Amino acid sequence: MRKIKFAVGEYYHIYNRGVDKRDVFLDDGDYLRFLKSLKDFNNDSTHDQRIYLKNRSESETELRSETELRSEASERSSVNELRDFLKSPSPLVEIICYCLNPNHFHLLLKQLVDSGIEKFMHKLGSGYTNYFNLKNKRSGYLFQGPFKAVKIDSNEDLLWVSAYVNANAQIHGLTKDAANYKWCSYSEYLGLSAENFCHKDIIAMQFRNKEQLKSCLDDCLVTMKEKKELQKYLIE
Repeated sequence: MRKIKFAVGEYYHIYNRGVDKRDVFLDDGDYLRFLKSLKDFNNDSTHDQRIYLKNRSESETELRSETELRSEASERSSVNELRDFLKSPSPLVEIICYCLNPNHFHLLLKQLVDSGIEKFMHKLGSGYTNYFNLKNKRSGYLFQGPFKAVKIDSNEDLLWVSAYVNANAQIHGLTKDAANYKWCSYSEYLGLSAENFCHKDIIAMQFRNKEQLKSCLDDCLVTMKEKKELQKYLIE
């Protein structure tokens, strides 16, 4: 049983790696699929509702009626449930920042509703594993057990972990500059990407400008191995 108790309004560092440290992202399509899953699974939708939405999206050019599409979702999802969900799909978490590396990922999340992180990560993990296994003709677990989670205890740690996550690809030597790494949120924080995926205000508002934010990240790269009290946040 997981020892940590997730609380609404609190921030958590979430991470996991491939089983036996295997790569879980093999090509650009895998990274894109995981990023899409971060968006698609961040609500309290059922499997049937997601089937309905997927079919509706794919059928926009086929001129199929709403009645035909709705019939493709299970009877377990009523018309009223679908209508309510389509009106206002409420998010389970806020994604503050992320980094996807070949054999592991990091997320900094804020829980918005009771059990939000657990629901989100269950859907994310099982959904991506099903996709990966089907694509690669394999079966079994993809990730190394349940996802790992550490509660952020202070604002100082929140800033430090955000820098650690955004810089993670650089920390692992995957790039010389995390701002140029496609599969993390750092370029979004620096305004180098048109993407508006992350809830950046809690971090960005604490810096005068993007240069000061970048300086914080650079300091993280230099000092992270020296700050023993922060070791609990590291996946290495």
